[in-house]
Amino acid sequence: MITFHFIKQGKFEDTFRLADLLLEDKQDLIQKAVGWMLREIGNRDRERLRVFLRSRYRKMPRTMLRYAIEKFPEPLRQDYLKGRI
Repeated sequence: MITFHFIKQGKFEDTFRLADLLLEDKQDLIQKAVGWMLREIGNRDRERLRVFLRSRYRKMPRTMLRYAIEKFPEPLRQDYLKGRI
């Protein structure tokens, strides 16, 4: 959540780097926080989030992924959740 200030300014790289570092974290609250930050990026630039997710979504904890794609259209959300991207 520390990178929210940068996200509001359209600067996403720090958040993406932290998300990569925390990609396999087992703590539920960390997964939620990272997913929330990714969702905020998607609210501003969905294509950049999709590029980030493309090679990572299968490795992400389900909680993190669900938060990150929460605002995606339902068919696209289902494709991510079912591993069809």
